[in-house]
Amino acid sequence: MLSITAIPLEGVKFPLGDLVVTSGIWDLVMAGRMNPAPYLKRHGSGDWGDVCASDKALNDRALKGEDRLVSAYQVDQDLKIYVITEWDRSVTTVLLPSEY
Repeated sequence: MLSITAIPLEGVKFPLGDLVVTSGIWDLVMAGRMNPAPYLKRHGSGDWGDVCASDKALNDRALKGEDRLVSAYQVDQDLKIYVITEWDRSVTTVLLPSEY
């Protein structure tokens, strides 16, 4: 996993902790296929993306407690990503489903 910095994240509802991306995401960033910043902002603002209603409800409850937060975003027809913030809000990771 690679640490990323210098992404302004105003308006987040919870601490994201250290921001990291997996090697698969890093390869996509370096190839110009994606930018994780908009998805980190959406995740941090409570927009959980393309998860089912029960997962959205779990995330909403986790905002008040100490549970992990999981978002999924369909970047394009062939690319889906996950954004996961750990229960203690120490780390937020952007990853591919195959890296989960």
